[in-house]
Amino acid sequence: MNQEPQTLYIPMGVKPEAEWFPGFGKQQLWQSAIGSMLAVALALLIWLAKGSVPFAVVTFLSGVAVSVMMTTKDRHNLSVLDQLRFMVKFKKSQKYYPYRALPEWDEFPL
Repeated sequence: MNQEPQTLYIPMGVKPEAEWFPGFGKQQLWQSAIGSMLAVALALLIWLAKGSVPFAVVTFLSGVAVSVMMTTKDRHNLSVLDQLRFMVKFKKSQKYYPYRALPEWDEFPL
């Protein structure tokens, strides 16, 4: 029998989870909710410290917008939060710098 190799075709842009709009699904909703809770706490602290309601409201709304923007994934399936995690992981990882001795004193004979 003549058997030809079978190839598997995986289309690009297929996401493993359902998304409500491009790059924003259930996991991103939870991450944004946590960021929004932090924004609420920060706005509450600003309101208690300064007594300025407009400044606290702007802080809260900015915090919500930033948390949604940081968790939304792009077409390469990466978000700003993912990139920050990768950079911290790389910074913490062990680096390998091989030492190579150079002949320093061969150039200048005495």
